[in-house]
Amino acid sequence: MKITSTFKHLEHTEALDQKIQAKSQKLKKYFEGNFEVQWTCFVRDDGAHCAEIKLLGPSFEYHASAHSDVLYKTLDLAINKIEKQVHKKKDKWKNRISKKHAPSVKDQQVSQSEWDEKYWEAKEEEHKAS
Repeated sequence: MKITSTFKHLEHTEALDQKIQAKSQKLKKYFEGNFEVQWTCFVRDDGAHCAEIKLLGPSFEYHASAHSDVLYKTLDLAINKIEKQVHKKKDKWKNRISKKHAPSVKDQQVSQSEWDEKYWEAKEEEHKAS
């Protein structure tokens, strides 16, 4: 996992780097192999702190952004949004795999012939009984 962080109109501190590292580690449980996490933190003209996160991998790309009055809260909001996206996509993928291997209904002709045999056997038994 490669983590890149960019700060615009904001002072870069060691505490922010540690917070970003800790938040990015949450994403390891969803992916195997190499992927890249890009963080962009900046302050808007109205004073709101913004954070954007982009996940890049060989076959996927996710993006989320958030803003609030406090930068640490903004980081939490952004990581929650990206986790929600990734979790939803992983669930869809797992459901698709499990549905692909689900037992299917028998071939229509086979099931029809089995039904016909049972039907005629029941008719014969009724005829013998009467």
